[in-house]
Amino acid sequence: MKAAYKLPHYDTVLDEAFPVSGKEYILKIKDMPSEQKPREKMTTYGPGALSIPELIAVLLNTGTKKEDVMSMSSRILKEYGEQTLANQTNPQLLSEHVGIPLAKAMQIVACSELGKRFYSKRTTGPQTIRTAKDVFEYLSDMRNLPKEHLRGIYLNTHHRVVHDETISIGTINSNLVHAREVFKPAIEYGAAAVILAHNHPSGITTPSEADMEITRQIVAVGKIIGIPVIDHVIIGGNKFTSVNVDY
Repeated sequence: MKAAYKLPHYDTVLDEAFPVSGKEYILKIKDMPSEQKPREKMTTYGPGALSIPELIAVLLNTGTKKEDVMSMSSRILKEYGEQTLANQTNPQLLSEHVGIPLAKAMQIVACSELGKRFYSKRTTGPQTIRTAKDVFEYLSDMRNLPKEHLRGIYLNTHHRVVHDETISIGTINSNLVHAREVFKPAIEYGAAAVILAHNHPSGITTPSEADMEITRQIVAVGKIIGIPVIDHVIIGGNKFTSVNVDY
């Protein structure tokens, strides 16, 4: 088992974003092509492809007789601001301030509260990951899951976690887990390295042949695209094993 991970360093060049001017026109749901509607877009591309107004529109589900849901979500964000919206704990005040039904204000406040609680639990583990033990501590929520979850942890050049997500749920099999699902978030979040991790509900952390095969495949792809997979950690109850990854 490696004592600490070593990450490669890359020079990154970012293009300047072009400023957008002029009055913004907000398409109504009924005017959008089917594949661009928020819920359909989320189904096809995942939540990361949606803008904040689109995510709010999915949360609100419908508008009112006077206002389309996309117009409502964009207006709420513009009038209230992201930070204020995220910190509002009183749905009655939110309802009054932006003129939306109380039930919809409750949905927004409840979602914000869930996010805070989930984030609070996530930040109890190390946010800088240098060893397999750090991975084990960071993924404490995986120790007693009843099904196998394959997670990807994405690090920057300073070993800081920039993103993590569940790649698949169910028995880990190379026929079910594709490299594109592992590396798409790595590219999206500008990760310098990837760590795979999954749990064994049995509590036995010995890698199976399927575990080894999927590790070999993903590591090979990482070498080709220049984003190394630096470990694959198997978690079972209060134990963990680091698969030998030669990167």
